[in-house]
Amino acid sequence: MESPLQMLCAVEAHHAGLLGTRTRVVSRAGLRPLAVTRRELHRLGLPDGLELAGPEPDMPRPERGAAWVVGDAFSGRVQLAWLTAFPRRVVIVDDGLATVRLLELLTRRPGTPLLRARAAGGALRSALRAALGTAAALRLRAAARSGRLTVFTALPVPDELAAAVRSTGAELVAHDFTWLRGQPLHGPGPRERTVVLGTSLVRNGLIHRERYFTWLSGLGSAGPVAYFPHRREDPDDLARVGRQPGITVYDGGGPAEMTLRGLAAEQRVLSLPSTAVTSLRVLLSARGVTVETVRVPDEWWTSRAAPSLRSHLSMFAHHDTGAVR
Repeated sequence: MESPLQMLCAVEAHHAGLLGTRTRVVSRAGLRPLAVTRRELHRLGLPDGLELAGPEPDMPRPERGAAWVVGDAFSGRVQLAWLTAFPRRVVIVDDGLATVRLLELLTRRPGTPLLRARAAGGALRSALRAALGTAAALRLRAAARSGRLTVFTALPVPDELAAAVRSTGAELVAHDFTWLRGQPLHGPGPRERTVVLGTSLVRNGLIHRERYFTWLSGLGSAGPVAYFPHRREDPDDLARVGRQPGITVYDGGGPAEMTLRGLAAEQRVLSLPSTAVTSLRVLLSARGVTVETVRVPDEWWTSRAAPSLRSHLSMFAHHDTGAVR
């Protein structure tokens, strides 16, 4: 597992009975958010048969005949393992927007490679990387045809896409964080009425930094704001957020799904388009908490934000607040 969301969803997949009676979850070494998430999961009490192993610098090779759970299907290391190892079954858990892109690519013509969506202006991928993505796609489609591929997701997959995925032979299993919703709350959450989720769009060069900070400044001047950083935000940007009047930066570390599940009905969550919007709506709707997506105005986008990327992000803008001004 390479992200907090992947790790949480692996626990949910085990709890749902998709992985057999014993599951070993290995996290990538050197990532603090994964260490925090692992610690918090241990505090909650893990499902029977689940082991959260210590971090390892190299990705474990799946044993022959075992079920193999991964989050990042576009990782070169993961794709190489698909070609050189023979797991009995592959289970893919959520990895943000990349999960939806994976589903779309799986339903295209057989020669379509599994490659990440790229922002406009980036360098062309090497022929070697494209060849690996094509070979991995053929192997994954073969697993789907033989009934050995499962995608376990909490994302809102459009009906037409879901039907196309299932027509490949893959199993598409929706979940609503059943295990996490059943766990007791530990400690109070933020007291501010407005909670803002940080974004990686600034650091990735997809939206203009000053537009984003102008918006945050307006929120802070309207009342106290709790800001929960994205794990990939630039430290200098976070320091600047913390200097904004009215905004308190919380160093949660773990996934928002775990950190914010105890919010009260009088609170609200604001976020630019992200997968956390979907999962938090699942977790917080019963508590009466409003989770609002803020649509990104056209003038915020940089030249690096390809139209296809903007379209993907719009999937998570249902029940939005309207564009920010």
